[in-house]
Amino acid sequence: MFKGDVPRLSTIRTHQRVSEVGWFADLCGGDTDRLGKLDPSRRSNYEHCRDIVLTADALGYKNILLPTSYMLGQEVLPFAGAIASQLQQISLLTAIRTGEIHPPMLARHLSTLDHLLQGRLTVNIINSELPGLVEDPEYRYQRCKEVIQILQQAWTQEKIHHSGEIYRFSLPSYPVKPYQQHGGPLLYFGGLSPGSRDVCAQYCDVFLMWPDTEEGLFESMQDLSKRAAAYGRRIDFGLRIHVIVRETEEEARLWAKTLISQLDAARGVQLKSRAQDSRSVGVLKQDTLRTVADSDDYIEGNLWMGIGRARSGCGGALVGNPSQILERLHRYLDMGIRAFIFSGYPLIEESHYFAKLVLPHLPNIRLAELQERLPTGQPVTPLTTGEVR
Repeated sequence: MFKGDVPRLSTIRTHQRVSEVGWFADLCGGDTDRLGKLDPSRRSNYEHCRDIVLTADALGYKNILLPTSYMLGQEVLPFAGAIASQLQQISLLTAIRTGEIHPPMLARHLSTLDHLLQGRLTVNIINSELPGLVEDPEYRYQRCKEVIQILQQAWTQEKIHHSGEIYRFSLPSYPVKPYQQHGGPLLYFGGLSPGSRDVCAQYCDVFLMWPDTEEGLFESMQDLSKRAAAYGRRIDFGLRIHVIVRETEEEARLWAKTLISQLDAARGVQLKSRAQDSRSVGVLKQDTLRTVADSDDYIEGNLWMGIGRARSGCGGALVGNPSQILERLHRYLDMGIRAFIFSGYPLIEESHYFAKLVLPHLPNIRLAELQERLPTGQPVTPLTTGEVR
């Protein structure tokens, strides 16, 4: 942890000291009250996933991540379409693995969903191998870039005219105009490899990081800002992290111990290896951080890396009382982080703890509104009041 005041990144897109506070939905079979135990009472069927999202909506979270993976559970776009009309104010951060859907039709899927949500759609671009394939990283980066280029043309231009290494076609963009204006839905992106970082710097709006030391987070932010500046751009930064908050630090740390009380190392490795990203650069970095933790898996004060023993992906949690959690989050805000995707196990119960003890004390906004993507009234589009051709 930085001693005293944290350094502040001045090159972020959103200079206001605000935060978009989001939660996480279990669409991929991981919700439980004991890490290492598959919980049939919290299986990722439609009903349970719906209840997580509706709870977060009612509690005032501004965004919620819908993850994608080739695992038992709910696939993102069908689930998002099914629940869209039931939501009151929350945005859906839909994870999209580029290459799975023909890009013009992906633009149409997302445009339709953007209208169903009246503009409360954000997109988490995933640049991983397609299920069952082993793909060259450079090919994946190129495919990811081209898909984003096509989406952005579809949402901002009169025609999609693309002639790339992978995709080539010319189509009218009329059938895929989104509800949101000035660029369409915001694109969130995460990845530690140089190729992934370059994709984000050139095309995306929010770089999502996983738990790290404050120095590690700030180094990533500096690197991405320099890369974005090389393309004449500025981006924002987000943090995907678990949280355990209780009235006292002792209670929070006790729940952390309880979560892993039935976990053995072999079972943890087995569960982690089910995910497609289990050997990614980001996941390996989470594992490396745990090697410098104390005997209880804590690094840098109240940052606990024990979750990574049984979960691929985001492997750390902030653990403590409300004052401790808020102190750390305000340090992150001072650094320039502007979006958070929180979660805890079990998801519904932990969303209540956080909403009661921490959420009211954060400057909770929606980035799409600040960046004028979300219209103040109904926009003129072919699916609203625009010309029907």
